[in-house]
Amino acid sequence: MIRLESVGLHYAQGSTPGPDVLRDITFVVPEGGFRWLLGPSGAGKSSLLRLLHLAVRPTSGRLALLDVDITLASRRDLALLRRRVGMVFQDFRLLPQLSAFDNVALPLRLGGRAEAQLRADVAEMLRWVGLGKKFDASPAELSGGEQQRVAIARAVVARPHVLLADEPTGNLDDVQAERLMILLKEMNRLGTTVIVATHNEALVARHPGQSLRLEHGRMIEHG
Repeated sequence: MIRLESVGLHYAQGSTPGPDVLRDITFVVPEGGFRWLLGPSGAGKSSLLRLLHLAVRPTSGRLALLDVDITLASRRDLALLRRRVGMVFQDFRLLPQLSAFDNVALPLRLGGRAEAQLRADVAEMLRWVGLGKKFDASPAELSGGEQQRVAIARAVVARPHVLLADEPTGNLDDVQAERLMILLKEMNRLGTTVIVATHNEALVARHPGQSLRLEHGRMIEHG
């Protein structure tokens, strides 16, 4: 499902490459696997999630996702593949001009789902995350925790093959964090491959699982 072989990543600084943010990353996550992505701030967790979400390509090594070699794939192939990957961003990335309902419906509409079919799925997901009365609210009218829950609903509504989450409980209280973990574990049980980046060691302790641990851009624990 996910395979990295000696992957490295650096960001360009003008016309010259910047320092490596990831170095010699090698690991495999099988189909239907669950992994915690751990490490201190600056370890490279968000950069690794950007790679897996196909926002950037590796600058060295090989990345394969859903049986597609990312280093060889065309831009069109990557765009189609990205629709099969759900992403919960740390900064939410909700569209301010859209309501909560329309933000969650966006991936279904982009995927060509008929309006009559998507309405029930979107409504069910918003009710599940506790926003059944906020369908028409804009992001500006929602609290940080509510925006986080909209972002989570948007990431999972299309039942992605791979789900990536960057600090998804950062703006949630303990009750909502546990509800989120129930959702992630249920999606994983049904076959979705899930990777969750977090600093919340207490959450990891309550929901033990295999870990990928980064430090200074290198993988120091996997499996």
